[in-house]
Amino acid sequence: MTPLPDWLTEERDSRALASMLANSSPASLEQLAAESRAITLRRFGRTMSLYAPLYLSNYCSSGCAYCGFASDRTTVRRRLESDELQRELLAMKKLGISDILLLTGERTSRADFDYLRRSVERASKEMQRVSVEAFPMSVSEYRKLAECGCSGVTIYQETYDRERYEALHRWGPKKDFIERLETPRRALEGGIKSVGLGVLLGLSEPVEDALRLYRHLRHLGRTWWRAGMSVSFPRMRPQTGGYEPPFPVDDRLLARMIFAFRIALPDVELVLSTRESAPYRDGMAGLGVTRMSIASRTTVGGYDDPESAEKGQFDVSDDRTAEEFCLALRARNIEPVFKNWEPAYNGPSHTESTQTEREEKEPCH
Repeated sequence: MTPLPDWLTEERDSRALASMLANSSPASLEQLAAESRAITLRRFGRTMSLYAPLYLSNYCSSGCAYCGFASDRTTVRRRLESDELQRELLAMKKLGISDILLLTGERTSRADFDYLRRSVERASKEMQRVSVEAFPMSVSEYRKLAECGCSGVTIYQETYDRERYEALHRWGPKKDFIERLETPRRALEGGIKSVGLGVLLGLSEPVEDALRLYRHLRHLGRTWWRAGMSVSFPRMRPQTGGYEPPFPVDDRLLARMIFAFRIALPDVELVLSTRESAPYRDGMAGLGVTRMSIASRTTVGGYDDPESAEKGQFDVSDDRTAEEFCLALRARNIEPVFKNWEPAYNGPSHTESTQTEREEKEPCH
């Protein structure tokens, strides 16, 4: 078995974060909230960056015990064909969405790299920002995605507890812990401008998972200091298969994690999805979180056909429309931001290629 990298178990860098997470008193939580709010206001202003997920496919080759898309589930399998993807994109644009996250299951013959690459290319013609959350890829594959318009990659380790990880991932390519651990590095090496990391809270002891997630971010930042980074805090939600998380995370602990990460990583984007309830998301807005998903559909084809009875990957908790959510933000003096950039002004990649490499690049088509 490949040994764990030294940086993952090095406690020195994470002592301050560990101290913030260890103190469970209400007074300390209030103090963290105040400090987190001040840092958020100073670094990000009164804004909230908004995006939406777009599920391309629910085919999957892995057997994750906690996932509604695992290959042993009875879920009806499908993928978006070219015309269906176009309709989804247009439906999202009508909602004002211009920042999307394309999702698939683990690599299969029905949803492989070429399918994902074509989807990125089409999406980038309609949207201002396109990111992907899919199967781990090689450096060369990430480079091709970047050339076709992909600017970000989200890849959760799910849990950094190796024994738990191997027990939860029963079969398939996702079972390789080290391969997944190295995926963000490969994405950045391939020219992807930003990476999003996270753990699925509830799978393992949450504080230890949070500390290892922090070490992972610090490790990447030492080399890829020009890259953008974000952290998500997804908690387990009901899903097909009925998996019950053995380490449930309550609202107070989740809030403490968000505040502590904001204090420890003042410039990193912190993300909260529609897994969380509307009251909780409203309460956290401006206190540390700087990016949220809106009007999410976790089904394949859920935007063009919102009445579809198809079961999604997990249950959405905050089911407000984009308009309702924006009104709630503005009521708290926070401006929703659907777009604050132009692709033409993205600037050179942090892994700028040599002239020879540029001449050898393959076209997207």
